[in-house]
Amino acid sequence: MARKLTLDQFIPYRLSVASNAVSSRISESYRRRFGLKIAEWRIIAILAENPFMTPQALGLATRMDKISVSRAATALLDRGLIRAEDNPDDGRSHLVSLTRDGHSLYDEIAPQALSMEEKLLSSLTFEERATLIALLVRLENAAGEALDEVRTS
Repeated sequence: MARKLTLDQFIPYRLSVASNAVSSRISESYRRRFGLKIAEWRIIAILAENPFMTPQALGLATRMDKISVSRAATALLDRGLIRAEDNPDDGRSHLVSLTRDGHSLYDEIAPQALSMEEKLLSSLTFEERATLIALLVRLENAAGEALDEVRTS
């Protein structure tokens, strides 16, 4: 007998709902205070850890499509929070990095994001948090492998 789809028990649905709830909660504070959208914050956070990335690499790192990356990057460029330079390894692309103002904004937001994360995860033990991260990484890897299979078939 085939299993019946029940959304409350369907892991992709639960992950999506949880992700949206967490992102909305965290993003509300930096949207109001700093005028940043979720995609813009993601780019800033990625560039704080990995300076000088191509837009394509940003898309892969954030799992955002080209249009979302482009819109967010344009908004950040207009605000002077990132800069784009010619890529010396590839004349057709450019490298994006944080400006001084972008780094300052990251330094102000990151502690607040960590504080909110702590509040959200306060009901979990250290071991449960570690397990959650490990399970999410495994799911991300499995999803990536499944996508690769679809693309090559």
